[in-house]
Amino acid sequence: MARRRSRTPKLPDTPVTVSIESLTHDGRGVAHVDGKVIFIDEALPGETVEFIYTESRKDYAEGKVVKLLSRAEDRVDAGCAHYETCGGCSFQHVESSAQIRIKQGLLVEQFKRIGKVEIPELWEPLQGPHWGYRRKARMGVKYVAKKNRVLVGFREKRHPYLAEIDSCIVMHPWVGTRLMALGEMIGSLSIREKIPQIEVAIGDEQCVLAIRVLEPPTPDDIEKMRVFAHAHAVSLCLQSKGPDTITPLPGEPEAIPTYRLPDQSIEFKFRPAMFTQVNYDINRQMVNRVLETLDLNANDNVLDLFCGLGNFTLPMATQAGSVVGIEGDQPLVNHAKENALHNNIHNVEFYAADLSKDISDQPWANRKYNKILLDPSRAGASEVLPYIKTWQPEQIVYVSCNPSTLARDAGILVNELGYKLVKAGVMDMFPQTAHVESIALFTRDLF
Repeated sequence: MARRRSRTPKLPDTPVTVSIESLTHDGRGVAHVDGKVIFIDEALPGETVEFIYTESRKDYAEGKVVKLLSRAEDRVDAGCAHYETCGGCSFQHVESSAQIRIKQGLLVEQFKRIGKVEIPELWEPLQGPHWGYRRKARMGVKYVAKKNRVLVGFREKRHPYLAEIDSCIVMHPWVGTRLMALGEMIGSLSIREKIPQIEVAIGDEQCVLAIRVLEPPTPDDIEKMRVFAHAHAVSLCLQSKGPDTITPLPGEPEAIPTYRLPDQSIEFKFRPAMFTQVNYDINRQMVNRVLETLDLNANDNVLDLFCGLGNFTLPMATQAGSVVGIEGDQPLVNHAKENALHNNIHNVEFYAADLSKDISDQPWANRKYNKILLDPSRAGASEVLPYIKTWQPEQIVYVSCNPSTLARDAGILVNELGYKLVKAGVMDMFPQTAHVESIALFTRDLF
């Protein structure tokens, strides 16, 4: 006889009063009830709150604030009317300078706890616009029959459902102020139930929206899209399968968005689904910080690992003798080569390689480089660090989107490979969120 599945215990519905002790890496308040740790959305250290449980597991529980009994000095009223439900942001209730201070404290704590490394000097944080900065996003789309409305935006906090929002003040206004109009246009299509997402790519002067379609649109659908695109000065594309299937509407020219690094006089062309930094102001500052730190000259031979479409590679090539860029995604490598030619830069080489695998047979991997830039994904760069002994760099700059893997890799560089951590700091790439972008400099004498 089959066993009955045990039912999930019903969560208590009576509010519980707690004092918030600290913050998690993703910005939730930490409290304890009867010895169990509770992670509470929108709660700040030092506050006393009433919360209700939203989930309970064996080792921890989650909750949300229903009443503030005392208010932290760093708390502010959220700037967005949808903050309570939309999961796109998690830090709008924190004053802007406090957001930076919290992120910097997290970086210091992670280095100490995970990497067993003390940061000797903190860089001044890089900061930019707090609103309207986001130029890349993958937004969900959902037709809700009961509301007779197409929702466009991000998922609810801690839920898989799309939040019902009419604008997004973190998105660039080109898109953030047009969510309702975009939803209404999609709602008028015959395939409104066959559109799950939109890839947003906003360049310096172009806005491209790649609409994922599970069924081909009718000629009438295409005409409605065309009218919307012209009315709102955007380029609409259709994506039938993977990113390589993104094509402009029939009869429309292909729009290739671009962004510039004015201090280096470099222009990048990219396609909608390609990775680029979401915050152009911070990206420009970040590139400048890397160049200032590496202090490149014609005698430098630089290795740029996880180079993408050459965001750092090409600026470094304007100052260094030679630069080699390595990226695991072949289309990005191809585009990086095109961008080098587009900018008339010829002292760069680009190669496709999976940096989580054995690269010892790669010709570029058996050269010497006196300076290295690392800019990995959230997984970090631990698999490639053993090759540092082959390359023998005197200087390593590590740009990271995950402070915990940066801290882990800093421990490897310092405690196992003999490097010295000189400086580290945060860069506010994602204001109003708990996301931490950071940078660290490591040096050592030649082997």
